Order: sequence, then structure tokens, then C-alpha cells
Amino acid sequence: MPDFGLNSEQKEFKNWIHEFSEKEIRPAAAEYDETEEFPWPIVKKAAEVGIYTFDFYMQTGQDESGLMMPIALEEAAWGCAGIGLSIFATGLPMAAVAASGDWNAIQKWAPMMFGTPEDPKLGAFCVTEPNAGSDVSQLRTTAKRERDGWLLNGTKNFITNGGIADVHVVVATVDPALGHRGQATFVVGPDTPGLSMGKKEKKMGIRASHTSEVILEDVWVPGENLLGGEEKLQAKLERARSGQKSGKSGALATFEATRPSVGAQAVGIARAAWEFARDYAKERVTFGRPIIEHQGIAFQLADMVMETEAARLLVHRAAWMGRTGQQFVHAEGSMSKLKAGEVAVKVTDQAIQILGGYGFCKDFPVEKWHRDAKIFTLFEGTSEIQRLVVSRALAAE
Repeated sequence: MPDFGLNSEQKEFKNWIHEFSEKEIRPAAAEYDETEEFPWPIVKKAAEVGIYTFDFYMQTGQDESGLMMPIALEEAAWGCAGIGLSIFATGLPMAAVAASGDWNAIQKWAPMMFGTPEDPKLGAFCVTEPNAGSDVSQLRTTAKRERDGWLLNGTKNFITNGGIADVHVVVATVDPALGHRGQATFVVGPDTPGLSMGKKEKKMGIRASHTSEVILEDVWVPGENLLGGEEKLQAKLERARSGQKSGKSGALATFEATRPSVGAQAVGIARAAWEFARDYAKERVTFGRPIIEHQGIAFQLADMVMETEAARLLVHRAAWMGRTGQQFVHAEGSMSKLKAGEVAVKVTDQAIQILGGYGFCKDFPVEKWHRDAKIFTLFEGTSEIQRLVVSRALAAE
């Protein structure tokens, strides 16, 4: 394991992201939560200072400890989970492209996903469908050979940046008889005919983040847009048809790799909530003394801090394991996301309780943090799915 303390470079990095979050993200959080508009001005500022760039992802990806991205995500979510997700969501489709192992594909698509500081762009990862969420074997979006490329048809939903992204990375079924083993991942580039945005979702939380349907109607992409290439796809299909065992689907592998990053965002929300509740408890006086001196409140705060710290340790361990190439024997990636998501919901609920009636009002941010926290028990695999993944890992030992 790495040293539990951050080194000087990581501390400087953390302070840089925190300062941006404190000055640019948190002051705008209530406005974008109310309007549900995409925070383009803040994304542009993030690009201008070097946070929303492909170089940023390369820098954090090369960090030997694996902790720089979780640090960045925690600090951004501390400011606002919805705005933070708007800034960092392109990392998910970028991870899907990187998982192909094709450096040429990375070099081609990354600039189109991020754009420039003057004109930032977005990426979207399109997996979920109306009847296929955690069960990716039920995906109905199809990819059929057409000329020297592929024709995509189907509907995706709950897609972050869906329809407003310049690059959509789409998981589609090539051979329905093979379930998830018959799927492949394709890149749909800017201004491709047939791809359109469907209904934009009105959400309970993370409302600054854009979530919508993506409709694919006879979307043709050239053969080179198949991630991993034709040879790898054919080898995978042949193994499946012959009954040989294979690994996870591309979608599941991408989610497994990014789950610690999701957990880091949940930790950021939990930390924001307990810090606010602590400060309130120091100032709020009942029965002649600050409520933090009442044991009922003090013990709640102790639990809130303890659970947040425990969640962060699980996230950092999983991120470190992933970066150093260690296998998630006990599904440590899922474990970290599961713990952090549920901690965020619990801690924000406790923060509301400590504030009492004020915690229920929009004049104070804890009710927003509670709404934001709930998604972290749902997307990229529900808490139930995470428990399933962990339990299957234990059973396989």
C-alpha cells in the first residue's frame, strides 16, 4: 500500500482543485441545481486553467499512486456533484476508448472529446437502455455490417452528456444469440447523421449534469470506429460460439475500472455535509450551549466523519490497486463504490437531521447534497449489483 499521507505534489494538486471548486463551482451550485442547465461557463473555466483537458487525464493517469483522479473528483464534488460530473464525465467514454488499448484511437478521439479551452467539447458513454441497465446482456441496440462499416440502431437512456456530446461511445449487440459476449463498442463521431437526443431527464439530484436519451437511427460508422478492431472482435465471437470462457463485457470492464472514481465523488459530498453540519453545530445554541456539546449531536458527527474517512480509504485502495495492475480479488472497485455511495446518503441525511428544519429548506445546501448523494447508490451499478459482484468474488475463491 502507498503511504497514507499525500506527498507534496499530491497536496499541491489537491489544493489547486479545491481552490477551483471553492471559487468557481460551489458559488454556482444552487443556480445550476435550480435551472438544470449545463454549466458551460464553468466547464470552459476548467478548460482554461487546465482541469478539463486531455493532458489533465494523461497526467492523472500516469500518477504511480493512482490517487490524483480520486482526489480531483472528491474536491470537485465537494463543491457540487452535478457541476463536478459535468467537468469530469468525459473521462468515462475516454476510459472506454483507452480500454481498447489502441493508442491511435486515443489520439484520434480524445481531442474531439475535449476540444480546446476556447471551445470545449464533451464525450458520452452510451450503454444503458430502457430495458437493460445492470443486465447488459439485454442490450437491444444493434450493430450490423453495412458496406465497409457498421449500421447502428437503438435507443439509449440515462446517458450523461447524451446528445450534447461531440463523441458518443456506443455499446451495441453484434450477435444477439451470444448475450454480452456478442457485443462490441463503437465510436460515433461529431455530426454523424442519425444520432439525436431524445428526452432530457428531470432529475432529483446532480441536476447540473445533463442526462438524456440518445436515439440511433441508421447511424453508419466506418469500420475503423470499432474499438479494438475487427480481428479482436472476430476472435471474441469465435470463442463465445465455441463455448470458451471469456472475460467481462467491454461495458462491465469499463465500469469496474471507474467505480473508485464514482466512489470518490460520493466521498466529496459526504465530506461537504459533515463539515457544514459540524460548523452549524458549533454555532447553534440550545439549552444554553452549542449543540455540538450535546452528546446526541456529537456522536452523530463522530459517526459521519468516521464513515467518510472509511469510505475514502476504500476508494484510495481500489484506485491504487487499479493503477498498479493488481486484480480486484474481492471486487475492491465495487466495494469502494458501494460503501462511498451509501455513506454519502447516510451522512447527508444526518446533516439534515442536525440542522433540523433548516436542513429541509433550500436556503441551506444540505438538502441538495442529500438529493445529489442518492444517485451514487444507483448509477454505474446499483448497491444491490455491487453486493452481487462482491459476493460472487467471494464465492469464486
